[in-house]
Amino acid sequence: MRPLIGVTTYVEPASWGVWHDLPTALVPHAYVEAVTLAGGRAVLLPPDDLDADVLRALHGLVLSGGADLGPQLYGAEPQPLTETRPDRDGAELLLARAALERDLPVLGVCRGMQLLTVAAGGTLHQHLPDVLGHERHRPAPGVYGTHTAAFTPGSRIGGLLGDDAEVHCYHHQGVADPGTLTVTGRAADGLPETVEDPARRFVLGVQWHPEVTRDKRLFGALINAAGG
Repeated sequence: MRPLIGVTTYVEPASWGVWHDLPTALVPHAYVEAVTLAGGRAVLLPPDDLDADVLRALHGLVLSGGADLGPQLYGAEPQPLTETRPDRDGAELLLARAALERDLPVLGVCRGMQLLTVAAGGTLHQHLPDVLGHERHRPAPGVYGTHTAAFTPGSRIGGLLGDDAEVHCYHHQGVADPGTLTVTGRAADGLPETVEDPARRFVLGVQWHPEVTRDKRLFGALINAAGG
């Protein structure tokens, strides 16, 4: 049996056929393909903040990308360019915290890395151009930025990707304080690109989008940790 990997989903207005702007649970198919190509079976998880019992049926979890986290979750006031999805926040924080407690393998992608950070008591920068002075992490609407990231020798991400790698990113927020997690990768401008929890079986957050390139190294590591 392939390991069952939960993938959190967005809720956004969507249109197809005769239907227009229906609230829809969806996720880019790239996440599903990345899990499948790495040897897992993707199980899509719509927002549900009643409990985290679904984790008992899963072998691993992918926290997907998407909108900004609510700043109140890390003790901050929202800034003008912060766009949130409260339904996702409550449901996914419940899943993330329960997964950490259960030592379930977790891969956090972009927003997912930020979610892991907040679950670990960390904080975020709400708009990176105000902090870094450039927009290279999200150069234009719908356009991925590319840059290199350098990784800590001996870290999990360093073992998977080597000393440095080119990454595809699309985000305007980033990690300010990683909380109890460890920053193991940074962009040239100093922004954290990866966080890990060495005390757990597999907890890795990446600020870029490895599903875009179907990166078998990262998704394969998640599947292996999940028992594949």
